[in-house]
Amino acid sequence: MKLPCSLRSLPPRGPRPPRGGPAAGDLLYGVIERYLRAAIALTAIVASAALWWPVSAQAATRIKEVASVQGVRSNPLVGYGLVVGLDGSGDQSSGAPFTAQSLNALLQQMGVTVPPGVQMQPKNVAAVMVTAVLPAFAQPGQSIDVNVSSLGNAKSLRGGTLIATPLKGADGALYAMAQGNLIVGGAGAAAAGSKVQINHLAAGRVPQGATVERAVPTPLAHGEFLQLDLGSSDFATARDVARAINRAKGDGTAIAVDGRVVRVRAPAALDARVAFLADIENLPLELSQAAARIVLNARTGSVVMNDAVTLAACAVAHGSLSVTISSTPVISQPNALAQGQTVQSEKADIAITQQSGGLVQMPAGAKLADVVKALNALGATPQDLLAILQAMKSAGALNAEIEVI
Repeated sequence: MKLPCSLRSLPPRGPRPPRGGPAAGDLLYGVIERYLRAAIALTAIVASAALWWPVSAQAATRIKEVASVQGVRSNPLVGYGLVVGLDGSGDQSSGAPFTAQSLNALLQQMGVTVPPGVQMQPKNVAAVMVTAVLPAFAQPGQSIDVNVSSLGNAKSLRGGTLIATPLKGADGALYAMAQGNLIVGGAGAAAAGSKVQINHLAAGRVPQGATVERAVPTPLAHGEFLQLDLGSSDFATARDVARAINRAKGDGTAIAVDGRVVRVRAPAALDARVAFLADIENLPLELSQAAARIVLNARTGSVVMNDAVTLAACAVAHGSLSVTISSTPVISQPNALAQGQTVQSEKADIAITQQSGGLVQMPAGAKLADVVKALNALGATPQDLLAILQAMKSAGALNAEIEVI
């Protein structure tokens, strides 16, 4: 680091006054020199502070991250439609007869009558399910994205076009109409018995492919009170949310009803109510430490734990058991003069190998880093770790709630 100045650049001292004479100049020079040394040291510390000064990793949590206004939510939409324009990769009539029926009904709506007894076998059409999410406060005329998924045995939806499809809600009413060209994030090719495929080809997306036809009413403008629903049940979080709102808007504005609901008194005017919600959504929160929890995914072997997990001292013995099955073809051939037939069979060899696992003493850990270090000392795979953590929980050595997903 280059300092702004150096002691070598100081001007040389002048001649000292004779011994016994006035030393005011020497004393003044000494004071200046000490101040200059202190300034240089302070400059070096300040310049290097950016390298070692701890910086907060995350900002304060806001109310909008832990709670939502009741009634202000999205709604799922679903519809059945046809994708046309495929390059011979559509549904086969033998495996998906409903595709031909849907195409026949569509042609009749267009004024085209198919002669009776004609079996249509189009290869450029696929039956699909269309799904979308209608966001809160969406108004007629606005556009939303839609997802398109194949229902039949279509090989690919790449290059297809979705025909106008009505999207309905849970009440059966029509809320949007979807139509447009599909975007499929994959590619594939097949020839002479060989096949190459990248990503999934039987599903796609139409950006801004649906037009909203009907708005969903929300209870935001009704009643004196609004209800905030927390993302998870926690009495401490509900108390902290109510306290933060009361500090900003006055005592009695918010009441924690239970561990998941906070009731808030809001202004009657619509513009004032919107401004009120905008203010309380951005209020900072000082949340208490979450409950100790470990989430186990039995399908993938993933293990996720929060920083509240603690471990008591215990001993764990871990060993692995492997089973190997090998099959060898055996051919039994009769003699040349015997009247028999050659028979082919298989001989299976089964071997079981069990590796011994020593008893490992795991020290107590009060921090997440200590818990991770103790679990790594076992040398177990993620799949084995699922059973080990459950056994430690049963033994009372693991202070956390285990959730298997």
